[in-house]
Amino acid sequence: MHERVTVRQVMTAAPFVVDGLATVREAIDIMHTERVSSLVVDRRHHGDEYGLIVVRDIAEQVIGQNRSPDRTNVYEVMSKPVLSLDAEMDIKYAVRLLGRFSVSRALVLEKGDLIGIVTLRDLVLRYVAATARP
Repeated sequence: MHERVTVRQVMTAAPFVVDGLATVREAIDIMHTERVSSLVVDRRHHGDEYGLIVVRDIAEQVIGQNRSPDRTNVYEVMSKPVLSLDAEMDIKYAVRLLGRFSVSRALVLEKGDLIGIVTLRDLVLRYVAATARP
């Protein structure tokens, strides 16, 4: 038995958001300045879904394909839609879900709105800490 820990308790609140029309160079600049390896791509309207751009996307789809970061837009290389979790989900189930889909991070939503981002690493470390025996 472990203490109940929710995704909200583990997530990083207020993740950095970029517009899909931004250039990859602009996304890289934000990642560098803020020391993050992923950015949420904002929805175009309320009925749209959030996207995600990670360093790996840039490495594989821009640098690896010899594309210019100044002439490539974020929407061309982002993932969308991306896995999202409810803020009140137990982290045990969040770990299983991310593992099932082989993803390293997920967006955290509350009533459909973005409130955070969580990584598999942070979820696993917190789960192990919560289940540690005294």
